[in-house]
Parts: sequence; C-alpha cells; structure tokens
Amino acid sequence: MSTSPNHIAIIMDGNRRWAKKRRLEALLGHDKGAETLKEITKSCADEQTNWLTVFAFSSENWTRPEHEVAGLMRLIARFIDTQAQDLLDANIRLRIIGRRDRFAHDLCASILNLEQRSSKNTGLNLTVALDYGGRQDIASAALAIAKEVEAGMLAADDVNDDLLKSRMSTKILPPVDLLIRTGGEKRLSNFLLWDLSYAELFFSDKLWPDFARSDLADAITYFHGRQRRFGGGHYNNEQPLRVVVSE
Repeated sequence: MSTSPNHIAIIMDGNRRWAKKRRLEALLGHDKGAETLKEITKSCADEQTNWLTVFAFSSENWTRPEHEVAGLMRLIARFIDTQAQDLLDANIRLRIIGRRDRFAHDLCASILNLEQRSSKNTGLNLTVALDYGGRQDIASAALAIAKEVEAGMLAADDVNDDLLKSRMSTKILPPVDLLIRTGGEKRLSNFLLWDLSYAELFFSDKLWPDFARSDLADAITYFHGRQRRFGGGHYNNEQPLRVVVSE
C-alpha cells in the first residue's frame, strides 16, 4: 500500500532567485527548475503517488519581461518534446490545465499530442498548470453554468458543488492532500483554490531548483503527522492546526 498522499500539488517557486544568486540569466533558473521537476516527478512515481499537479505558468506571468516569457514558452515546448518518451516509458499520464488560446499553435499541438499518446497510461497522473488562475477557473465555470441556466438547460436548484466542479478545468482532479510551496513564500498565489480546501500546507525555504527527493520525503513525513479534520471534530481537537516551514 502506498504511504504517499494521493494528490500532491506543488508551487515551484524560486527559479529566478536561484539564478540571480548565481548572477545568471533568469531563464537558466527556469531550465534548472525543469530538471528538478523531472526528478521530483520520478520520486512521486517511485512513492506511488497517484496524482501530482504543478504550477508552471500562471495567468499573471504574462506580465513578466517579454524576453523571459518567450524563453519560458521555448522551455515548455522543449520540455514536452524531450521528455515525451520518458513520460510514456514511465507509464505517466500527462494533462495540461489552463488556457491554451494564448499559446502558439505548434505548442498547443505538441501538448495535445502528448496528452493523447499518454492517455492510456495507468501510473502517475502528472498535471501541469499553464496559463492558469484559480479564480479565473471558478469564474469561467460559474459563467458556463449561468449560460446553461439562462438557456433553460439547467434549473437554478441544480447548481451545487459537484456541478460547479464539473465545469472547471480541474474537473478530473481529486482534492489535493498536500500542497508544497518552495522559495520561502507562504501564500497560494491563485493556485487550485477550489481543490486546496482541506489540503495540508508545507512551505519550504529551498528555492525550487534546490528542492531534492529528501525534501519531498520531509514533506510527506510531515503530512503523515497531521490529524486531518476536513472541517469536523477530532478526538485530539485541542491540537492547533499549523503549517510548517522547512529549512
């Protein structure tokens, strides 16, 4: 039986700061971060985690310098092209959530191709959030339902949690059990707001390119030490909820 959380989500923060500390271009930090993602994905697969969802590019990241955004798009395309066979060989299924209409046609085609090729894989479900925002996802789902109610396809009384979730880009994802954020920041940054409702939160001061398998193991150990209530009572109800910050 797996001892890993069913669904781990990661905000991969710190690539640019990692590069700045070494007086390198920001894109070299993102490139090193992509290497870390490969290692952590392998580790999650080894730990028999069922779902891994990572925040790679947010809706707000378009405001970064144009050359950095262009470089990130090239890096994403290269990652998909170079890692495709490794993902398939490792029995990993890839999904992308978020908008695609602002990406180049070639990148969209590469994403769709790998999603389709990996669709029958039965191992780790790797979901990458690209041009994604949690509030935007919820708002889009609400708009879709409002239009269906307006058109008479749904009654207002039909609207509930499950219906809203079914209209979101994260509809296939189970609830997040453990959120890991690297880089020392302690916020959600508009990531998976619906699915993080009862997640345990683990904050690491490690910059993402320095995050190692041992750090992932520390986060999982922390998770197993939690007493999850899901909004209800617990026999040890006096123990305060807390988040942890690793060194």
